[in-house]
Parts: sequence; structure tokens; C-alpha cells
Amino acid sequence: MKTAIIDLAYLLSAVLFIFGLKRMQSPVTARTGNALASLGMLVAVVATLFLQEILSWPMILGGLALGGLIGVVLARTVEMTAMPELVAVFNGFGGLASALVSGAELSQYVGGDIYGFGIVSAVTIALSILIGTVTFSGSVVANGKLSGWITGNPISFPGLRVLTGLLLIGAGVAFGVMVAYAEGFPTIVRPMIQAALGLGAAAFLLGILLVIPIGGADMPVVVSLLNSYSGLAAATTGFVLDNTALIVSGTLVGAAGMILTVLMCEAMNRSLANVMLGGFGGGDGAAGDLDVPEGKTVNETSPEDTAILARYADKVVIAPGYGLAVAQAQHEVRELADLLEEQGIEVKYAIHPVAGRMPGHMNVLLAEANVSYEKLYELEEINPEFPSTDLVIVVGANDVVNPAARDDEGSPIYGMPILNVDEADTVVMIKRSLSPGYSGVPNELFYADNTKMLFSDAKEAVAQISDAVKEMEEA
Repeated sequence: MKTAIIDLAYLLSAVLFIFGLKRMQSPVTARTGNALASLGMLVAVVATLFLQEILSWPMILGGLALGGLIGVVLARTVEMTAMPELVAVFNGFGGLASALVSGAELSQYVGGDIYGFGIVSAVTIALSILIGTVTFSGSVVANGKLSGWITGNPISFPGLRVLTGLLLIGAGVAFGVMVAYAEGFPTIVRPMIQAALGLGAAAFLLGILLVIPIGGADMPVVVSLLNSYSGLAAATTGFVLDNTALIVSGTLVGAAGMILTVLMCEAMNRSLANVMLGGFGGGDGAAGDLDVPEGKTVNETSPEDTAILARYADKVVIAPGYGLAVAQAQHEVRELADLLEEQGIEVKYAIHPVAGRMPGHMNVLLAEANVSYEKLYELEEINPEFPSTDLVIVVGANDVVNPAARDDEGSPIYGMPILNVDEADTVVMIKRSLSPGYSGVPNELFYADNTKMLFSDAKEAVAQISDAVKEMEEA
């Protein structure tokens, strides 16, 4: 009876996971999708802990209360700009949990003749330790690069590739030893335990060496890939524990993370192999402020002049980027859009799939400011409209509007789909300086004839433009 109840609970969890993931496809239904998936995990956890008599009801409720409190604190205190770092931490903890659980499962066999342990058990435990530990150490490095306590520039040293290759060979040998001694275990204890520890150590170093050579421009892809790894680690742990809920949820996360990773690579016109080889891009403004190239000029503007351009336009497009997230300017942007719409001006938002530092970053920020989803247009939808647009206001975006990706075959970002903002009548770029973006590639848009640079903090600049628009209406 108990087994049947657990199986039904796991089936319900799997259904909730699938429906939750389905509803996460759209920003409109993402909240309910997240709630459904969370409910599915809650059902699986409670069913496992209580029906398997692992914990009592008071302990389960205490754990739920503590976990819920931590979740609420994180949700209320972590800024949207720090969400990628938080996702990296979650990925790391997920991978570490999988590795530790598999290690604990292996330790149960030490000194006793446990029926059923064999090659299959050894393979699943080894995979969980390998993938989980790589995910953990790689996620720690990713968090450091995103947070700034590790440089966002690619880190390399002579022999890096050789050392990485040797660690891969070492991990493979340790994996093979665990499988080879599986049939004789637990009689042959020491080689198995040594191999497991060696595999964990090699995987830990591998995670570090695989991520440190990757530059800041590619970190969103890395975080997505590590998310996929954490799902695969959970799935392999599900096989270790014979837990259906873990297998289903881990497989869904692994598949979804890999699909997202591939889509992000396509949005950057990069292959996954090219990303993982590293050496591209750096931190925000990694190359520092640039001098104006010889023969080029910068047309500076002011909030007041921008307000005049916006007020007498028929159609305005706002292109947000990471600078908007840093300045937390989403509310000011929405206020400006509302003011223009009150005057009968058409306002739309151009959303690039890799604007910001994780997929959907701009969507979530603008949703936080109660911007209607109907006003958000993806790259493919908005690009045909730029030639008929009077004014584009670029708020903190850089690489995703760089014409070099479209026009310069020698550029490192050539072929990356961009927002063709330069095709509009006028472009106002709100930016602190002429520094490049994460890719480190100078932006020719800064010097275009129809571009005006507004050097300022995004929040302050947009607020001043709004004030100037109000003054024009009151005059």
C-alpha cells in the first residue's frame, strides 16, 4: 500500500513538473508554471521523507518552514542584477547535493554484503559524483566571475589544456576502477573508496579549469549549461536511489537547460564547443573607456534634447540592456513610455534574447515595472520596424546593437543576430562611457551619423528625459 501511494505521488509530481515547464514558455503564465513545478517537488519530497519513514511530520514541517524562510529572504533581498549569480549558486548546490548523496549511498555498502550492488550501481554512483562535482566547482567559478570577485576576463596559463586533458584521463581511470571492482565490492573496499575520492577530486578541479578560461560575454551560456548539468546529476542520483521523481525532474531540467544553452549559442552565433574553449570576451567594459578613433566623431546630446525628439516622434522603440538592470531604471523607463503614450506616440520595447546576463532578464525587469507583455517584441518581430521608427532609445545595451555583428566579417561577433537600431531615423544611446560591452568589441554605433550619445547613469538620464517631457506639456 505504501509503495503504491509513493508511486502515485511521484506520478503526480511528474505531471506537475511537465505542466509547470510548459507554462514557463510564456512570461504571462510563467508564475503559475513556477508554482506548479514547486508544488510537484513539494509532493515528491514529502512523499519520500514521510512515507519512507525517513523523517517525522514535525521535522518535515520544520524543514519546510526553514527552507521557505530562506526562499522568501532571497526573493526579497537579491537584486535582479544578481539573479544570474544566484542561479549559479543554486546549480552548484544541486550538483553538490547529488554528489554527496551518491557518496553516502556508496558508504552504506562498506563492510557489508549488500545485495544488488553491481556494475549498474557503480556506474550511476560514479556518474553522479563526476557530474555533480563538476557542476559544483564550475558554478562557484561562474558565480565569482558574475559577482566580480573573480575577473570576468578569460583566465589561462601555459599547460592549461594539457592539465585539463590529464584530469579527464584521471577521472576516466577512476571511473573505470569503480566499475571494475563493482562485482567484488564490498569485499574489495579500499580500491573502490580510493577511486571514488579520486574521481571527486579530479571532477572538482575539472569544473574549475573548464570555466576559468571562459570570458564574461559567454557566462550566461555557461550558467545555462551548468543548470543542465545539475539536472543530469539529479537524474543519475535518481537511478542511484531508484527514485522516480528525481529521475523525471532531473531529466526535465537537464533537457530544458541544454535546449536553452543551444538557443543562446544560436542567438550569439557561437557553437557550444567554441564557447567552452573559452578566451572570448571579458567583464563589463573590460577594455576600458575608448578614445574616439581618428576620423570619427561623437554626437553628444542632453536629456532635454532627447525629450524634444521623443515628444515629436510618431513611433519610439526602447531597447533595454544590462545597463538598465544595473541602474534599476525599469520604473523610470515605464514612466517615460506612459508619458509618450498619453500624447498618442506609439512606444514599443525591443528585447534581444541575450540582453542582460541571463535569458528573460529584460522581460522580468520590465514586468516588475508593470510593463505590459504585449509591448515587448522579440528580435525577429521588431527588426522589420526599425526603418519606420523615428527614435530608438538604447538604455544600457551594447553588444546586442553593435552593427559590427552584421557588417564586419572580421569582427569576433560577426554573424550574431542584433537589434538593427541603426536603421531608425535617430538613435539615442544612454551609456556611462564609450567602453565596450562584455565581448570587448568596440561599437561603431557610437560614431554613426544618426546616433546621439547621452553619457549618464540610465536611471538618472531617463528620469530627466521624463521631467523634460512633462515641462513641455505644462508650457
